[in-house]
Amino acid sequence: MKKSTIILPALAACLMVSSCASKKALEACQTENRELTTNYQNTKEQLAASNARVTSLEEQLASQKQQLAEQKRAAAALQKSLDKSLTNASQNNISIEKLVDQINESNQYIRHLVEVKSKSDSLNMVLTNNLTRSLSKEELKEVDVQVLKGVVYISLADNMLYKSGSYEINDRAQETLSKIAKIIMDYKDYDVLIEGNTDNVPIKRENIRNNWDLSCLRASSVVQYLQTHYGVDPKRLTAGGRGEYNPVADNLSEKGKQRNRRTQIIITPKLDQFMDLIDKAPEEK
Repeated sequence: MKKSTIILPALAACLMVSSCASKKALEACQTENRELTTNYQNTKEQLAASNARVTSLEEQLASQKQQLAEQKRAAAALQKSLDKSLTNASQNNISIEKLVDQINESNQYIRHLVEVKSKSDSLNMVLTNNLTRSLSKEELKEVDVQVLKGVVYISLADNMLYKSGSYEINDRAQETLSKIAKIIMDYKDYDVLIEGNTDNVPIKRENIRNNWDLSCLRASSVVQYLQTHYGVDPKRLTAGGRGEYNPVADNLSEKGKQRNRRTQIIITPKLDQFMDLIDKAPEEK
């Protein structure tokens, strides 16, 4: 009996110790699992943001290639014009010195255009990089920034700017718009067009007759928000709506409709200053 009395408590103690050890091991595994899940989700979000950035850069590269092709065509046309001038000079006994002056003037103008184009592209890339660096991972999921033909396009999903089915700015938009406003304020030589777009689902509410109204009212809300909250000069701002008639995807799926419900902030050099940069084309002689 004495042996049994000693063995039973000892056995119970061993079982208790074993149970505690198993519980601690389980808790440790659960903690590690939560950490791994969090790390996996963060990595997944970073990958999605990186893929979006790669897509944007690929589109910009395609645009640059197209611009280069256009410049080559323009150079070929100019060469053809110069060849014609050379032929005319020979036929009309124009002095070689005068012809050389014309060629030099044309070449100088081409170099000037290339320099202006390069300067504009550089400014736009700096602007784009500054903006994308300032946006959070969450914001990058719903904000697309691209440079196409010397113009910066910032496309924002409707649900990050407005209350559902409304043109009123929501609280969530404040931080994102503040970052965009800073970029606009830093680049004072650029004009800003706010363009509203919708899907093709009809809407009719009080003071909103259709998608034309909704897109225009949304653009106007963003313009006024930039002016009143962040002090952007209203002379630089233009509000416009394109309704459902400028889609970037089909409206057959909910995903396509979601892409079409967007607001674009289009930043472009002021036309008069751009023309001042390139001056006037050489006069024909």
